[in-house]
Amino acid sequence: MNIRLEKKENCIATLSIEVPAETVTKERSQVIKAFMSQAKIPGFRPGKAPKAVIEKRHGEDISAEVENRLFQNSIQQALKENEELEVLNVKNPQNVTHSADGTFSFDADLILSPEFELPEYKGLAIEIPKVDVTEEIIDQNLEQLQQRFADYKDIEDRTLEDGDLAVIDFTGTVDGKPLDEVGGEQAKPLASNEGYWIRIEDEAFFPGFTDELVGCKVDDEKEIKITLPEDFPIEALRGQEALFAVKVTGMKTETLPELNDEFAEKIDPGKTLEEVKELISEDLKMQQSRKVEEFKINAVLAKLHENIDFELPEEFIAAETQGQADSMVQEGMQSGMSEEDIAERQEELFAGAQERAKNNLKTNFLLQKIAAAEEIKVDNNAVLQRITAMAKQAKQPVKKYMKQIQNDGTLSNVRQNMLFSNAIDFLLEHASISEVEPKPEETEEN
Repeated sequence: MNIRLEKKENCIATLSIEVPAETVTKERSQVIKAFMSQAKIPGFRPGKAPKAVIEKRHGEDISAEVENRLFQNSIQQALKENEELEVLNVKNPQNVTHSADGTFSFDADLILSPEFELPEYKGLAIEIPKVDVTEEIIDQNLEQLQQRFADYKDIEDRTLEDGDLAVIDFTGTVDGKPLDEVGGEQAKPLASNEGYWIRIEDEAFFPGFTDELVGCKVDDEKEIKITLPEDFPIEALRGQEALFAVKVTGMKTETLPELNDEFAEKIDPGKTLEEVKELISEDLKMQQSRKVEEFKINAVLAKLHENIDFELPEEFIAAETQGQADSMVQEGMQSGMSEEDIAERQEELFAGAQERAKNNLKTNFLLQKIAAAEEIKVDNNAVLQRITAMAKQAKQPVKKYMKQIQNDGTLSNVRQNMLFSNAIDFLLEHASISEVEPKPEETEEN
């Protein structure tokens, strides 16, 4: 057998294989024998039909089976001779030729795992924001709970003042067009609303908006002009002057409950205020801990990415990009985007999906190679525990769920994801992690 291998760009190699005539003849003979033993031909007992009759009746099927066996055997032999290759996939044969001298030849493209030398991955220096659950943060959460139990009363003897709540109907336009017509589905909540509650304070809705409502009373109507900021989330509305037609339909004062044990009883029966504050503190610490762990993972992977770049298989990029694009479209529709909005932003979405896809694939290949270098494994018992938990979440018997994920290929994904998780744990264990004071915007977010 003549085997020639040519490596190309983008993780592709082409196998060119020529199978000798005697091998082709031998394989064909074996296939015909198999057909003779199984074929049912009218007028002949099973297995007794003449070879010529079998070839005439099943010629196409015999030739297809011969080619398939030659493909499989030849490629298997070629990969055995080139075992240093990390082959991810073998594509369908091309340039299939039956020569006059009886030889059989074809080409087959191989998709290879990227070739690269691992950068230094132990001792990666990463910084994480220092997070403390302060009394101030606990008090802010208590204030939010107070809001849930607030008492609201109609204002009847005066006009709106700072700190009051206004109930308004409004419509928003730009150059006479409804905001959602200009800004798409995302702008729909700003285009019109009825019975909208808004607190009279500087930053409510848009800066300066509620200043125009001070001194109003029920049934008053006003037109309020707002220049939308240059960093407004909806690109089509950035810097635009919006006109809001507003009618005040209600005015209310808010009375918050006192922060005492009686209030704590409403939140969690049997608890004192101090106990409720302790519960809030524990919950916040858990939330912050999850955020910090997520931040660590993103930081260590970003640092790993900084130190290396390599080619990725184009076919894998295409498949992953499509998956990411589908996810982004779904996310967009769930957030209120229309099909028209998505169509308008198709190029932007595709570019974002492709970037995500490349990052994901690069991360996967890096983690896989690190796992191999450090002999990181996935324990079978751990896999079983994970699948048991997944079956419980899916409300299915474990055996039935196991069979299902074996059939649809999900089982290998579960094991691979656990391997990647173990590799990330290894990176974090060997990383140099330092805490830094968070930036002002991070502090505000927390």
